[in-house]
Amino acid sequence: MRPRPSSLVLLVACAGLPRPAAGQTSGTITEGGAAFLLVAVGARATALGQAATADAGSSEAAFWNPAGLALLRESEVAAHHAATFASNNTVLSGYLSSPSIGVVGIAAYLVDYGAQEVVPGPGLPPSGRISPRNVEMLASYATSLGGLLSFGVNYKLIQLRYDCSGDCGLLRSIVGTTHGVDVGLQYGGTAPTGLRLGLTLRHAGLPLQVQNAPQADPLPTQLAAGGAYQVRLPQPEGAQPAFARLLVATENPCCTTLDPDLRVGAELAYGEAVRLRGGYAFLHSESRGPSLGAGLQVGRVVVDFARVFFTSGTLDEPVYLSLRVTL
Repeated sequence: MRPRPSSLVLLVACAGLPRPAAGQTSGTITEGGAAFLLVAVGARATALGQAATADAGSSEAAFWNPAGLALLRESEVAAHHAATFASNNTVLSGYLSSPSIGVVGIAAYLVDYGAQEVVPGPGLPPSGRISPRNVEMLASYATSLGGLLSFGVNYKLIQLRYDCSGDCGLLRSIVGTTHGVDVGLQYGGTAPTGLRLGLTLRHAGLPLQVQNAPQADPLPTQLAAGGAYQVRLPQPEGAQPAFARLLVATENPCCTTLDPDLRVGAELAYGEAVRLRGGYAFLHSESRGPSLGAGLQVGRVVVDFARVFFTSGTLDEPVYLSLRVTL
């Protein structure tokens, strides 16, 4: 069996995986080295309880439903960081919005579990360091199909890496690579009020193989559906327009009988400048719980913050920070 560092095992066990179906062993985790794909990306979506299947107009949509990229009004570069109980996660992305071709872009996602010393035997000094990491590269395309329908797709290169420095013995440098896709649809207008619906298939692809086929880990393929409804709030004459949004999403492991996870979120917006967000992720795992966050826009710069509060009380609660700049 290939080595699995303790922090990676914690992530696999607690990063939002649904409970096993009937007939499965309760301690069995089948996604293995690809479980990081189920960890939330981006402060905006995280603060909304991860109910982002019908969210649109931000580069974060690439990680939730690529169809939401079609409403990106201007080109955008972004950086996202999350400090979780098991890792430090960083995303760098850039998306080009064109009225003629739609939206295209790329993103690089690094999950760093921290270096661990390799000790060859009792009482001996460390001989090397092993650094477990996950890497994901995304190439995205989204466009309007005419009328109210939008379509988006991601191609994804996914890696599990054990990078060794020094003498790591049996824990030598190992790299496992696979490929996957996300495909999504959204239905709704571009008006600032009204209903928007989303449907997406996420993380579909080949198993992640490190050593041999029997040990390959299937990708945690998910089918998600959701809606977002936005209304304009009454404001004094001359004030910035204010809006309220309610978002709901469900995610279910594809081709299983597992119960879906429910996620809900709400947002209050004052013009384009200030956003207050909250949500709750009803997950079948220890990482269920409420989330709070805020967004602030100054000119072309948007800063989003989110904090998740796990109800279990046994995990360090993650903090998310995103920086987005329109071009």
